Amino acid sequence: MRRAIPIAAVVLWVSAVPRVTAQDSTVGRPTAMLISGPDVGRRAPSFRLPWADRTRVGPVDQTYDLSLDRGRTVVLAFYPRDFTSSGTAEMSRFAEQYDSLFGPEVVVVGISADSLQTHHRFAASLNLPFRLLSDPTQEVARRYASTGGSRSMRRTVYVVGPDGTVHYRNLRFNALDPLHYAELGAAVRRSRGG
Repeated sequence: MRRAIPIAAVVLWVSAVPRVTAQDSTVGRPTAMLISGPDVGRRAPSFRLPWADRTRVGPVDQTYDLSLDRGRTVVLAFYPRDFTSSGTAEMSRFAEQYDSLFGPEVVVVGISADSLQTHHRFAASLNLPFRLLSDPTQEVARRYASTGGSRSMRRTVYVVGPDGTVHYRNLRFNALDPLHYAELGAAVRRSRGG
């Protein structure tokens, strides 16, 4: 025989359960999130992906390998698609503010599911001073809580410090919000020890 639970008891129980939401950024504070992906202070998952830049598609045998940039600050910028208004806005802003946001010692990579040929055309059209990585299966995006729809990714940004740990993450990076770029720049400076 089934027992009926009074509706009032269910409402009280549900209201007592704490809400877990994705924070806009998790700079300098511990988090407990249902979303996977490395928290600040955790080791950044290693990966290798093919790349393209404004001059060429990278050689097949020379993929980008995050572990080879150990000792440097790395910015991982996941974005939905090349040639979209928001993707263009974000990557253009990164290029325009490259020196002030990042500097020469910082490695910046954009990551989406687009093909290498599309990445090359996109990087050339915007004269991007950094590489774009192709993750068509979204395997790396899954490890970084950045999967989107079937052929796109969520806009997220990570700063990986020289020690290989995540120093900053923003799981809802807004390509049009100047505050998000200011937070990112501050996180990069902290990661570099400045």
